[in-house]
Amino acid sequence: MMVWTLAGLFGISVILLVISIYRTSQSSKAEHKQIDLIHISTMKEINAIQDAIRNIELDIEVVMREAGVQLTSEDKVFMREVLDLANRNYSTESIADMKQVSVEKIEQMLAPYRTLKEGRKVANEN
Repeated sequence: MMVWTLAGLFGISVILLVISIYRTSQSSKAEHKQIDLIHISTMKEINAIQDAIRNIELDIEVVMREAGVQLTSEDKVFMREVLDLANRNYSTESIADMKQVSVEKIEQMLAPYRTLKEGRKVANEN
């Protein structure tokens, strides 16, 4: 009688183990499916952002050619850094010190952008 009870308990434990493994694998498959959907969504967003960046770069290239501006990639990076510092309210002198160029050169570079900002401020105040 004791042997039958032990055998029955062992059989029930095997059945419960199989059911547990089956449910775990189903839950794991559902989680993998969610992860795959999130990955696909993220990749679509990344591709859309890359396309937008590519379009912006092409637009900038077209505008620069139309305006007749010829800048090397080093000049573009330098100008971008100077504009970034100016937009973060660094003084002209500190930008010149950081970039190791004359204050006059920085003022000359920023002059067109400052007149644009001042014009916008006046337009917004009215």
